[in-house]
Amino acid sequence: MKISCNLLALSIIQPLVLVTHGFVANTGSHSTFTSRPLYSTAPHANGNAPGTVVPGGRPVFPTTTGSPDINQSWKVEPTAGPVKDMLSKDVLWEKANAVIIQGSSLRTCSFDESVARVQVLLRSEGRPLNSNVELWQGPDNCPQKVNVYLEDGGMRQFRAIIETPRASNAVCIRNTAPMEFPLTACVDSDVEDVNGNLANPREMLAQCKSKIVQGGAVNTTPFPPAVSSVMILLQTDGRPLNARIELLQGPNNNKQVMEVYIEDGSDRPFFAIVDTPGSGNVVRIVNTSTVEFPMNAIVEAYETTLQQDASYGDQGMVWSE
Repeated sequence: MKISCNLLALSIIQPLVLVTHGFVANTGSHSTFTSRPLYSTAPHANGNAPGTVVPGGRPVFPTTTGSPDINQSWKVEPTAGPVKDMLSKDVLWEKANAVIIQGSSLRTCSFDESVARVQVLLRSEGRPLNSNVELWQGPDNCPQKVNVYLEDGGMRQFRAIIETPRASNAVCIRNTAPMEFPLTACVDSDVEDVNGNLANPREMLAQCKSKIVQGGAVNTTPFPPAVSSVMILLQTDGRPLNARIELLQGPNNNKQVMEVYIEDGSDRPFFAIVDTPGSGNVVRIVNTSTVEFPMNAIVEAYETTLQQDASYGDQGMVWSE
């Protein structure tokens, strides 16, 4: 009787031991399982794919080996095709003869008939800038006019290319601000890229996708904080062009405003490079003409700067200086 009881007890205990050993083995296999981190794709030079979101909420940009250089800048190529790199503002200010225009005064710059387009740059020493940039062609003929407002003419400079077909062209720059707010102007007749070739805005953005902005319509384009400047091209099919270009940083906070009038939007398209430092930048284009005068608008990122995450603090909070 005792022998039968012992055999029965062993038959019950042995399966429990086997099951216990099986559970331990399965636990070991799960402990060696490694999962991929969240929001990750194929690795890049810095461990993540370019443009992916990593824990922390900021995009990852392609960097070279070693620590990234926060002062490194690189050009964004639109999806439709490459865009030529134009000369930087610092190079243009050095090579051209800049003039100081006092408040409530004007200066004119005339040039030869062979000049097809000129580049106009305006800046101030950190003060607000109010100016009118006009193209004169013959007596009492103003085929293009741009009213410019900059909240800070040192941080955000005005840079535009004005087409000057045919002869008797002159650029007039009028400082409409009081005498306490002078500005510095520069007109360059050699519109070149970094390779020394003549740059044509239409050819630069020929493969970029344009948007039709009907008369009275509004088009807005937001940009991430990494974009430091954008390109804007406005043109029509030969009809007059009336538009208002605004750079906003926050609700109803205009950092730059350009009111553009062009007699023929096909003969003289308007091209400008707008600086967009900081975050929360939005470009708003308003067609101030009636519904019979639509226009085509192209807005593309031009220059992007790698920003240092430490300067934004935790969760993107920034203290004012």
